[in-house]
Amino acid sequence: MANAKKKKPRGQAVMLGLGLDSDGHKRLTTGPNFILAGGSEETHEAMTEKAIKINEKLAARRKRLEEVSREEFEEIAHSVGLQRPRPSQN
Repeated sequence: MANAKKKKPRGQAVMLGLGLDSDGHKRLTTGPNFILAGGSEETHEAMTEKAIKINEKLAARRKRLEEVSREEFEEIAHSVGLQRPRPSQN
């Protein structure tokens, strides 16, 4: 029993979305595990929709954000239309 590995509990995970375009309005939307700030109306709406869809997919898997691996999160994010930015080739 002394050699048994104890699983360290994870803290709360949070998705952070930043909209970098602007139409002069300040926008902030929060949810149980996400914070979305900035962006034009269109950008902010898209971020909100994607955060909600990610949470729906997590619920369908009966998992919380802090319980999924990076790979599983990336799979879910890709399924709702998010993509990793490609590194710039300067």
